[in-house]
Amino acid sequence: MSKTIESIFKTHLKPKEVYQGGKNPPTSNGKKIYKLSSNENPLGQSPKATEALLKAAKHIDVYPDQTDIRLREALVKDFDGQLNANQFICGNSGSEIIDMLLRAFVNEGDEVIYSNPCFLPYAVFSRWYGAKQVDVPLLNTTYDLDIEGILNAVTDKTKIIFLTSPNNPTGTYIPKSVLDDFFTRIPKDIVIVFDEVYRHFADAEDYISGLPYVTEGHNVVAVNSFSKTYGLAGQRIGYCYTTETIANYVRQIHKPFLLPITSIEAAIGALNDTDFIAETVKTVQVGRKYLTAEFDKLRIKYWPTQGNFFIIDPPLPEFEFTDMLMEQGIMVRPVSQFGAPGKIRITIGTQEANEALVKALKK
Repeated sequence: MSKTIESIFKTHLKPKEVYQGGKNPPTSNGKKIYKLSSNENPLGQSPKATEALLKAAKHIDVYPDQTDIRLREALVKDFDGQLNANQFICGNSGSEIIDMLLRAFVNEGDEVIYSNPCFLPYAVFSRWYGAKQVDVPLLNTTYDLDIEGILNAVTDKTKIIFLTSPNNPTGTYIPKSVLDDFFTRIPKDIVIVFDEVYRHFADAEDYISGLPYVTEGHNVVAVNSFSKTYGLAGQRIGYCYTTETIANYVRQIHKPFLLPITSIEAAIGALNDTDFIAETVKTVQVGRKYLTAEFDKLRIKYWPTQGNFFIIDPPLPEFEFTDMLMEQGIMVRPVSQFGAPGKIRITIGTQEANEALVKALKK
């Protein structure tokens, strides 16, 4: 009796939940629509990145750089020489970096720990490689990390633990004291994937990036993206930094000609645009204070955030709420898919966009 093609499908790749990014604005018929649903840069893109991209676009008939070395060298400069070029790995977005790490370290039956609510690809991508997914949820009322829960969930099959600071979609972060304690207690044969794509927007006194832990030699891989601070979401480019030992191992699965020439040049241009970066961070931090005050006035329940977005508990059912805001020209995002049922994520925009949001909320 002949078998069907489905009989050779991997069981862990049977259809399940698939990550879906935020939607683009619908046809507006001339009506102004503020897209506050995808955590994109409120100011658009770096002018220096645009200039570099357009210059590179004249040469898209030839293959790009075979490796990512030029971008890695630019990142060394951006990090003030605290890391060397061999400690960086670049890819087509932070999401692809996460995929590369899972491919490099996880086999079928291994365990991966993450904490919902969180970035959905941690779970979706882990499933691609047959990993057992261990969810240690964030503490419900505060969305703080459950460090004791994570440490208790570790087994000899644990290969990767995902930590995110600031966290998407909650905006919460992991204080330095908590991370310091965590790294004294975690086994040395586990990779800590530290997602810090929103790090530029954090201003809490006890916020810390993954950099000190990498320089101290911990098994940390700090994932970053050019989509947020630099405004290059459409170019799909990201990077990570880690120890040389881990980077040299993971780099074995880095494909040649992986990065488009336009992405390479745009990213290098963006790194050099310090004025744009500073203005972006200022816009987000000022907008964060403004919306915090307005949410308080409107008695909207929200969680303090270190990202370029808020998560709120809307006064109406999530889809009714998003539909009503859309009628007012405001796009926001329900985050049930991220493990936060009933909650809404709202990106911090320009002052104009923020004021339009507040006006719509009042209505």
